[in-house]
Order: sequence, then structure tokens, then C-alpha cells
Amino acid sequence: MALTGSGSALMAAKSSALNSAKAMASNAKDEASARKAAEEFEAVFLAQFLETMYQGITADGMFGGGNAEEMFRSMQLEKHAQGMARNGGIGLADAVYNEIIKLQEMVL
Repeated sequence: MALTGSGSALMAAKSSALNSAKAMASNAKDEASARKAAEEFEAVFLAQFLETMYQGITADGMFGGGNAEEMFRSMQLEKHAQGMARNGGIGLADAVYNEIIKLQEMVL
């Protein structure tokens, strides 16, 4: 199945966000940057989770649908996920943070 222009742009944005979280985790030199990387990773995970939750919801025909709504929904879910991760999320950020700290201690 070939991706449409907006679909491939969404996939590229998601991949970029995940790569950014991975880069932040590998470059985390202090606890604050490790915490930020862990929260960003959880936000990417939650955005993917929310996107699958919203896949079955269709827009009404007259005023909804199309590429613009698809882009808006993606951005909206990303911001919801960031807010959820910032306010405790589902606990994934804590687990990722602990693993980052463990890996740093092993390296040192």
C-alpha cells in the first residue's frame, strides 16, 4: 500500500520524534536531560497509542475529513500525549528514566 503525501509526511514526523527521543536519551548527561528524554519517549508512545484509538472515528461529511483534518488530528494527539507524559503519563517515563540512569552508571 503506497502512502499518500500527507501519510508519508506523518510517518516522517513520527520517525523524527522517535529518533529525537533516542538521541536525547543517548546524550543525557544529567538527570534533568535524562528525565526530559524519558518523558519525550513516553509522549511518542502515547501519541501512537492515541492514534490507534482514534483510527475508527470518522469525520462527518460536510465539514470534516480530508488532509487538513488528518494533520490537525495528528498534531492534536501529539500535544495530548505530551501533556499526559508531562503530568505523570502511564509510568513509562519513570521506567525509561531508571534504565537511562542504570546505563549511565554502567558506562561510568
